[in-house]
Amino acid sequence: MNLLKSLATVSGMTFLSRILGFIRDTVIARLFGAGLATDAFFVAFKIPNFLRRLFAEGAFSQAFVPILSEYKNRRGEDELRDLIDHVAGMLSVVLMGVVVVGILAAPVIIYVNAPGFVESPEKFNLTVELLRITFPYILFISLTALAGSILNTLSRFAVPAFTPVLLNLSFIVFALFFAPYFDPPIKSLAWAVLCGGVLQLVFQVPFLMRHNVLPRFKLNMNHPGLRRVLKQMVPALFGVSVGQVSLLLNVIFASFLAAGSVSWLYYADRLMEFPSGMLGVALGTILLPSLSRHYATRAAVEYSALLDWGLRLSFLLALPCALGLALLAMPLIITLFKYGAFSMVDAYATRSALVAYSVGLLGLILVKVLAPAFYARQDIRTPVRVAVVTLIVTQGLNFLFLRSMQHAGLALAIGLGSCFNAGCLFYLLKKRGIYLPCPGWVFFLVKLMIALVCMGLSLHYALGEVRDWVVASIPLRVGWLAGLVALGASVYLGVLWVLGIRPRDFLRFENA
Repeated sequence: MNLLKSLATVSGMTFLSRILGFIRDTVIARLFGAGLATDAFFVAFKIPNFLRRLFAEGAFSQAFVPILSEYKNRRGEDELRDLIDHVAGMLSVVLMGVVVVGILAAPVIIYVNAPGFVESPEKFNLTVELLRITFPYILFISLTALAGSILNTLSRFAVPAFTPVLLNLSFIVFALFFAPYFDPPIKSLAWAVLCGGVLQLVFQVPFLMRHNVLPRFKLNMNHPGLRRVLKQMVPALFGVSVGQVSLLLNVIFASFLAAGSVSWLYYADRLMEFPSGMLGVALGTILLPSLSRHYATRAAVEYSALLDWGLRLSFLLALPCALGLALLAMPLIITLFKYGAFSMVDAYATRSALVAYSVGLLGLILVKVLAPAFYARQDIRTPVRVAVVTLIVTQGLNFLFLRSMQHAGLALAIGLGSCFNAGCLFYLLKKRGIYLPCPGWVFFLVKLMIALVCMGLSLHYALGEVRDWVVASIPLRVGWLAGLVALGASVYLGVLWVLGIRPRDFLRFENA
């Protein structure tokens, strides 16, 4: 298996999903703008998203994939399928209970997560109503994540990577064609969430059947593999919740700020998710099964070398993305969102949040590479301890920045917290002898800095004025933005080529 090819596949599918995600957000921005209704929806969507990351993509995958990989490499197919059946049964029962509680306790959940909404009964009641529609999404998307974890462990990365496309398509169709039939129209987005969750789960079923790993939903809490997964999930749940609590606290703080603050942070975060998904999530997705396999076969040298490969790719790709987001913030926001109800005030406010977020992009992506180095060793407690300290640091930064920078201060605190988190994980991996850096890092980083300076200067002189972007037609905006992205990428990669860095330097093959 060519890991670089697998990374390209996952990144490509993620790219498609993110493009559709931007179209989705452009449609939402044009139809609904940034105000009371969108603030209500984004809070109602963020809460099940938080639980999705808690139960599915976060804690569950961290606990499940290393043990599933161990079963795959050391035990027979019957034991592997039996583990999948019991884990699926446990997950389904727990999630159905969570959904019922969430629907019944929706007012309390909104009161806790967005207390600033209480001052506006219309806003509060709308958010409660939307949450009751979106909450069952957690059941379907968590089972989708279970299916994705199984397929990723089998080195079938493309299908789980493509699946999020269906959620974005659901958003676009509901917003464009069904919004007029809802009162208020923002409800169409809540139903789009639920429909998207169902579509994503159904889409993966045929692929599970093809590999004979479709869960049969058994429930036996004494199953040894399930008990190991549950034992790992306890610290994993705590660790993921710590990271997500930081994001939810930002929503709480933003709910007390000017109307639109939640939406500005949301739109900026969506732009940040483009590189973080294509790079961080993609790298973490392909690294965790391979690292788990090396740990299961006790191949320490290969383990360290694979981690080094992931770190070099992170620096190579994340740094130009961070610089590009900061320099091209206004062109991106104007091109993607500046339509209809989305005003220039919204554009400038979103830009300040995006620039602040970009400071921490490298740290955010490095965490996606460094944390799996612990998860693969079935050591979840170490990243959890680091996450707790990071939460404390992040909230201290919130208090430091909030008064002077408003919503942008919340974004900056998240970014700097991610850098702190990555630094701590890196230090512990080196200190414990798990990671031994390969030679050549100093010269590698120097070459990256030279290429970044050249890229930054070229974009600066080709950027133009904000007013030019505002008055430009949609085709001109899109073409101009595409040209800037192409210019920046060409200069960056061209300088690296001149300095001796080649694509073949990052080729890496692993056994499937």
